[in-house]
Amino acid sequence: MIHEVLPVGVLQCNCSIFGDEQSREAIVVDPGDDIGDIQAILSRHRLKVKAIVITHAHIDHIGGAAKLKKATGAPVYMNESDQVLYDNLEMQAGWLGMPTPERTSIDTAAKEGDKLTLGPADFHVLHTPGHTQGSISLWIPAENKLVAGDTLFRDSIGRTDLPGGDYRQLMTSIHTKLMALPEETVVYCGHGPGTTIGREKAFNPFLS
Repeated sequence: MIHEVLPVGVLQCNCSIFGDEQSREAIVVDPGDDIGDIQAILSRHRLKVKAIVITHAHIDHIGGAAKLKKATGAPVYMNESDQVLYDNLEMQAGWLGMPTPERTSIDTAAKEGDKLTLGPADFHVLHTPGHTQGSISLWIPAENKLVAGDTLFRDSIGRTDLPGGDYRQLMTSIHTKLMALPEETVVYCGHGPGTTIGREKAFNPFLS
């Protein structure tokens, strides 16, 4: 499977572009900004987007969703518990001193137990609230990969001091959902370098 990670926007959110070599279909996760760069990757691999998945509704992860949807026609998936955050996109833009990006409707409410299919791989939706109430992670067993959004980082965890954050909830999500995955699972974090579940079990100071 094709998988490219592109840091986008002022906060360098990691946008993941997954593509199936046979069908040429793609799933784009967290297109926060720089949609032209995302489209260039899609074009280079001759991929057609079948789904746009948002791990949570902070502006750096969802800011470019409307543009990408308009360019590709692909539906947008997000957990409905983050709708209030998305409705307050203008306030989020104010925090960063940036223009408010265009908004789009959410086509499908991504919830625990849902599954998206790309070629031979299933993308399992894990509801992992704590960083925000609607935070989700994507577990891809066939690829041994987890897209964790801002729930888990290398040597760290997602912040919980923003609206919708809950530290106790975040720790429960990490311990019951993410740490239950195989230790060799490669974790793609919302920002910064990747890691593995085993590494975070051994070295993450928040999880000891």
